[in-house]
Amino acid sequence: MKQPVALPGNPSDKLQHMAAFCVLALLAAIAYPRVSLPVILLGLSFFGALIEMIQVIPALNRSAEWRDLAADILAAATALGVIAIARSMRGREPSS
Repeated sequence: MKQPVALPGNPSDKLQHMAAFCVLALLAAIAYPRVSLPVILLGLSFFGALIEMIQVIPALNRSAEWRDLAADILAAATALGVIAIARSMRGREPSS
């Protein structure tokens, strides 16, 4: 979209990227519990790169930014790191 829809609080572009990839990471970890978290991160990284590569197409009137890709990867890695910690803590709980 040439003019994105205004969101409440007017969050920055990078914050929107990070929120989206945190949610994608969480959903991927839930949807594919047997897939290792590093593989999920790799897939989300490729997806973020694909999004940026598509934005280079002149007809879309968009621009690609390496910082957007970095925000995507950082957010996904952070979310998956939290999930990894939660999974390891859940595994340490005494069984009832």
